[in-house]
Amino acid sequence: GARMKEGSLSLMQMAKISSTLLNYQSNEKLFLVSILTSPTTGGVTASFGMLGD
Repeated sequence: GARMKEGSLSLMQMAKISSTLLNYQSNEKLFLVSILTSPTTGGVTASFGMLGD
């Protein structure tokens, strides 16, 4: 996830990556496996971690 210190550019990149990943999964009929290891913080879980199938 994006931290406050990283600024708005980081936040916008997160949105671009998420939407591109959704388009790629929809069009190519592929799946994504997310591997989360301990410790996984809330920001990662709330953003990229839960996008997997």
